[in-house]
Amino acid sequence: MRITALVENTRSEDRKDLTAEHGLSLHINHEDKQILFDTGATDAFSHNAEKLGIDIKQVDITVISHHHFDHGGGLNHLLKSNQKTKIYLRQCEEKEYYFKALGFINKFVGLDRSKLKEYADRINYVNTFTEILPSVFILTEIIKSYPLPKGNQHLFARKGTNCELDSFDHELIMVIREKDGLIAFTGCSHNGILNMIDSVVRQFPNDRIKAVFGGFHLIGLPILNTMAGSKKEVQNIGKEIRKYPVDKLYTGHCTGMKAYQISKGVLGNKLAYFPTGSSVEV
Repeated sequence: MRITALVENTRSEDRKDLTAEHGLSLHINHEDKQILFDTGATDAFSHNAEKLGIDIKQVDITVISHHHFDHGGGLNHLLKSNQKTKIYLRQCEEKEYYFKALGFINKFVGLDRSKLKEYADRINYVNTFTEILPSVFILTEIIKSYPLPKGNQHLFARKGTNCELDSFDHELIMVIREKDGLIAFTGCSHNGILNMIDSVVRQFPNDRIKAVFGGFHLIGLPILNTMAGSKKEVQNIGKEIRKYPVDKLYTGHCTGMKAYQISKGVLGNKLAYFPTGSSVEV
């Protein structure tokens, strides 16, 4: 299986021709299928794919990790350019999602629901453990054994006049099972990277996890590049990860460079940054 980062906040040093943006999009070649996990914030994922020799028109299924624009903002472009791909999202109440901070920032960060309705015949909502392709699964039951990321304190969900902290009941995990282990895709891990890993282990108790791809959501305010939580808290997350049967983690996007460096100090070669243009066989 080959995984390629079509979009991430940064780009590989040797791929200055690619566009980086605040978002995430991964392309997966799995056996005879092509899978897209998230679409980034714009159509940049598609332009980057072309430069990387990947034909977006051939993507068979697309999974959106949660209902935020930086993971599903490219959906409209994808649906227009690819007439066959099936889209999978987690089923949840229809809400509007906002980022609020510093007393004056109040930014809508949800998906364009008008497009979801326009292409309703291509959208598949999942609310339980589901096998969407042979050996490709969506997990919706995320066990909360560990605290949620402190960066979530700026993220809200509004329904009508009611606005409260986002519960992230719209987040999912995608898992691909191979003979020698699992590959898990967590998006932003708003439910907490430890909870995501723990949920995968509980669902597949007899499998090792070859790799985990996704952000840890340890960034505080992206515009200021702050870290949510203390150095000790981030180190403790890394120490807990080491207790699980995970061979390798590829991260970026909402992890934040400060938290990444601290996590790297704990996890060493188990952890790697995965910028735009990166590609790996697992």
